[in-house]
Amino acid sequence: QVHLEESGGGTVQTGGSLRLTCAVSGHSFDQYAIGWFRQAPGRDFEFVAAITWLGGATDYGDSVKGRFTIDRDYDKNTASLQMNDLKPEDTALYSCKLTPAGADTSEYWGQGTQVTVSS
Repeated sequence: QVHLEESGGGTVQTGGSLRLTCAVSGHSFDQYAIGWFRQAPGRDFEFVAAITWLGGATDYGDSVKGRFTIDRDYDKNTASLQMNDLKPEDTALYSCKLTPAGADTSEYWGQGTQVTVSS
C-alpha cells in the first residue's frame, strides 16, 4: 500500500526557513513524480513544487520561485521542500502527492503538515 507522510511543519517568523519532508513507501513504480501542494483557509488549492524521481526535473509555482527548492533522496525515499524567506501568505497545510508516470492516473496523498508564518 502506497504511503506518504509529511513532516517538518511548524511555526516560524517572517523571513525564516523550514524544510518539509515527504517520506514515500509501499509502491513499486519505476517512474513517478512527487509534488507539493498547499491549502490555506479561504484560498485556492495551490501547486507549490514538483520533482520527477528519476530525472530530477523540477517545477515551481510562481509564488514560490526563488524561495523554495525541491529535492529528493534516493537512499531515504524522501522528497524535501526547502522553504526560505517565508512570508505570512505561505501559511497553509502542505501536502505531498505521488503521481505515477505513464497511463496510470492514480494519485496518492499524504495527510499534510501545517506551516504557519507569523508576521
